[in-house]
Amino acid sequence: MSGSVLPPETGRVVVIGIGNEFRRDDGIGPEVLARLPGQAAESVRLVLSDGDPAGLIEAWTGASLAVVVDAVRADPPVPGRLHRMVVDPADAARIQPVSSHGLGLGDAIGLARALARMPGRLIIHAVEAADLGQGVGLTPAVAAAADALTSAVLRDLAAG
Repeated sequence: MSGSVLPPETGRVVVIGIGNEFRRDDGIGPEVLARLPGQAAESVRLVLSDGDPAGLIEAWTGASLAVVVDAVRADPPVPGRLHRMVVDPADAARIQPVSSHGLGLGDAIGLARALARMPGRLIIHAVEAADLGQGVGLTPAVAAAADALTSAVLRDLAAG
């Protein structure tokens, strides 16, 4: 049937880690993903993303729950501070881009809403970055937040 959208698959869960491990704190998404095997249920799909809106939409389409992990810029920044946002599909049009990437999560949410390709639930976990420049390794403040961020993601997965 052309133009129809399938409802989210019951129980299909995806965690999307956005980032680039070669851009310092932008590597927090990949870092959290690397910690989840063995802790999250095997049925949870783990997806590494560069933040491209089309890739994000593809990863969460049909999911009953999508959890996104990303680094964010803040002004003034408090490196390592964690943020959690539950995106209500009705409010998705008002979400501003929050990613550390040019086009990214906010654009993906707006486009997914317009295309009726939002997941059943979308939860965003973000950590304020100190350094998004070239280089390997998280800054101390963001590295110190990685355990708490991973635990927060696992709590959301357990709550379903």
